[in-house]
Amino acid sequence: MKQEFTISVFTEDKTGILARIISNFTKRHINLESIIASASSMEGIYRIIIVVNVTEDTVKKIVAQLDKQVDVIKAFYYTNDELVYQEIAMYKVPTKAFMNGTIIENLTRKHNARILEIEEEFTVIEKTGLHHETEALLEELRKYGIFEFVRSGRIAISRPLEQLNNYLRSKKLK
Repeated sequence: MKQEFTISVFTEDKTGILARIISNFTKRHINLESIIASASSMEGIYRIIIVVNVTEDTVKKIVAQLDKQVDVIKAFYYTNDELVYQEIAMYKVPTKAFMNGTIIENLTRKHNARILEIEEEFTVIEKTGLHHETEALLEELRKYGIFEFVRSGRIAISRPLEQLNNYLRSKKLK
C-alpha cells in the first residue's frame, strides 16, 4: 500500500549529485512530492530531503540504490510519525485587501502567520506549518485576491537521535 515517506540523503558537495539522485526516481516513474537541499549539521556534508508517495518495498529499494551512489554518504527513509517536519509558505496579496476592515488581519492571526512586508500595492504574508495548514491559508486568501504564492519543500528532522553520526561511527568514518 502506498504511503508518504521522507527520504533524507546525506552527500558530499559534488557537482551533479542532485541530478544523479533524481534519476533514481525518474527511471522508476516516481513523482517527487517535494525536494529540498541544504547544509547539514556536519561541515562539508549536505542533506537532500525528498518526499514521495510509494510502497515501503519501493522506498527500501530506492534508498538501497541511493546508498550505492559514489558521493552519497548515507540515505535514510522515514514515515511521518518518525519526523518533526514543517513547510514555509509566502503569499503576496493586494494591500487594498487590508483596507476593508480587519478580515486579512484576522486571517493572519487565525492561521498563526505573520506579515513580512507591506508595500503600497502588495503585502507579503509568511506561514510556517504543515502542508494542509499552508494550503488552508491559501484557500482563504484566494477570496481576497492573491498575486503570488510559493511554498517550500518539507524540512524535517528525524526523531531517532543522530542516525548519521551513529552510522559514521559504526563505519569509523567520522
